[in-house]
Parts: sequence; C-alpha cells; structure tokens
Amino acid sequence: MGDRQTGGGEIHRCKAAACPLNRVNAGTRVRIKSLSAPPGISQRLREMGLGENQVIKLLVRQSNLICLVSNARMALSSQLAQMILVEPLQAADGQGF
Repeated sequence: MGDRQTGGGEIHRCKAAACPLNRVNAGTRVRIKSLSAPPGISQRLREMGLGENQVIKLLVRQSNLICLVSNARMALSSQLAQMILVEPLQAADGQGF
C-alpha cells in the first residue's frame, strides 16, 4: 500500500505518517517529524535549521539530496537524509504529492 515505482526502478513509500527524507520524491514539501541520528548529529541538524516541525522542500534527489530550508539550499548525503523522518504535506490545491 502506498508503494510507487519510479522510472529508475526504485520504490518510494512515503504515503505513511512518516518516512525517511531519502524516500521522498523531488519537488515534495515535507515537515520534519523526528531525527533518528546520534545526539551530536541531531543537534547539528537542528542548528542548521533541520529541526522538528520545520517545513522543507526536496529539490533534487540523486546520490545526494538538495533541500530548500528557510530560503537556503542545503545538500545532504542520502545516509544522513535517511535519519530525518518526515511527513509529506498536501499541495495548496488539495492534491497530494
């Protein structure tokens, strides 16, 4: 349920309440629900603006991810993005992502 196959053969499963950021499709706005990184890394992410309840937009999803965070672009490794649990937000026109 909620699985979607992309042209590259990857399956994205982010229709649930929360999923890792590295499973979100590019162009999606999400809200950070929790950080599952070690305490020091979680603290640094919060200092960079990637804390709980922050709304971000995933711009590029390749080997690394590029996110729009408070009008700044930030690159993250896929491994780090896996430790950031997010929930997708609804589009303004009522259509989901």
